[in-house]
Amino acid sequence: MSFTESDERQALRRAVAELGRKYGPQYTLNAARTGRHTTELWAEAAALGYLGVNVPEEYGGGGGGIGDLAAVCEELGAAGTGLLQMVLSPAICATIIARFGTDPQKQRWLPGFADGSTRMAFAITESEAGSNAHRLTTTAHRRPDGWTLSGDKVFISCVDESGVVLVVARTEDARTGKLKPALFIVPTDAPGFTYRRIDMDILLPDHQFTLHLDQVPLPPDALVGDEDAALTQLFAGLNPERIMAASFAVGMGRHALDKAVDYAKTRQVWKDPIGAHQAIAHPLAQVKIELELAKLMTQKAAHLYDAGDDLAAGEAANMAKYAAGEAVVKAVDAAVQTHGGNGLATEYGLGALLAASRVSRIAPVSREMILNFVAQFSLGLPKSY
Repeated sequence: MSFTESDERQALRRAVAELGRKYGPQYTLNAARTGRHTTELWAEAAALGYLGVNVPEEYGGGGGGIGDLAAVCEELGAAGTGLLQMVLSPAICATIIARFGTDPQKQRWLPGFADGSTRMAFAITESEAGSNAHRLTTTAHRRPDGWTLSGDKVFISCVDESGVVLVVARTEDARTGKLKPALFIVPTDAPGFTYRRIDMDILLPDHQFTLHLDQVPLPPDALVGDEDAALTQLFAGLNPERIMAASFAVGMGRHALDKAVDYAKTRQVWKDPIGAHQAIAHPLAQVKIELELAKLMTQKAAHLYDAGDDLAAGEAANMAKYAAGEAVVKAVDAAVQTHGGNGLATEYGLGALLAASRVSRIAPVSREMILNFVAQFSLGLPKSY
């Protein structure tokens, strides 16, 4: 087992970090404050091949794995230029289609993921079911010329930036009559498809939406892969989602820590810089340790997933997401405290991270559900819910 990334992965990190520095955190904050999207950054990252590193080479991608994409996500976050839709479009959607899509679906969609021209949102969450795929009520009904899709989704990211959405619905099993999960590619301009932005107290250039699907007509090939694959296809995307969410959080935590360390080195109140005092230095050192631990578990999860060990990757991905969510919250809090009153001044950009970092403990899966998972499947304790 090697704890050192390959030369290629390290070179990728350096190149992405350089791109992130070119734009800088002020670019992202200005976009959020003015209601714009980070379209220019997305386009340049795509043109440089960073958004398609995990897409197979035969479809124009880099032929790498989720570990490479996670490295891109982390480095952009560490530069203060995180791209939320990386968690959705190239990670969840491209992965599922690459693994389970039909040949025509792969030909249709994967080249767009590789060059960044396809931006696909992902819709699973419902107000009454959360992410519990067994309680979803969005339903697909078969018809002679395809499907109709009806239901409602909530907290779906980046819909206004996407041309299509990968929707988790349920179809009826002809043998048992029970409903089973299935995945459908739905254009955002399809008849009966509407969405509405949710007002959030989070300063990000990417937004959340509710979806309403009213008998949305879909062709037969809107169904991804096999109708009978059920949860297998879904979790092929959810494990990368957790890995990417962890990388996004680790990157944000690194960004906050870097700002705190720079300030602690230069801010002088009495004789020495404030970083010389343990009351300042120790919390930052603790954050450094916890971010490195979270990063290590994220790399382990990505390695297991790329090696095809879905079971072990699921456990590691959940642990990585938990660790990163806890670490980024502590990192931002410590950075704000290090800056004192300046930590909440617009000039320093840390106040905007308070709410954004807190999301990492909630989405895409809450820390409580991760603890339930670990208690039940890692420790063998009785199911608690």
